[in-house]
Amino acid sequence: MSFEVDYYALGMRIRSAREKKHLTQEELGEMCSLSTAHIGHIERGTRTPSIDALCAVAKALDVSTDSLLLDSFEGEDMLMHLSASLRNKDPEKVRRFVAMVNAMADKIDEI
Repeated sequence: MSFEVDYYALGMRIRSAREKKHLTQEELGEMCSLSTAHIGHIERGTRTPSIDALCAVAKALDVSTDSLLLDSFEGEDMLMHLSASLRNKDPEKVRRFVAMVNAMADKIDEI
């Protein structure tokens, strides 16, 4: 299996996560010991972040490096991601959600 990083998409995911945290590029840069210009380049996909920079950005944004690098999940990864998303949620709401997903899965060919 080959894996190629889409640096533009990586930058868009970083920008989106930063904006969800209501942070400016300058604030994120300060949190990561990176310049505002470097954060801007990473977000535009014109610079490749080092592993250290990527980890610092992920930590500052309280997201996983996986979520920044990968914009989709396949197979078991998708199920693990879904399971993690449902953890610590109201058990009754999770039960109803799973019932709805099962009902949709039964009709997936008709969708």
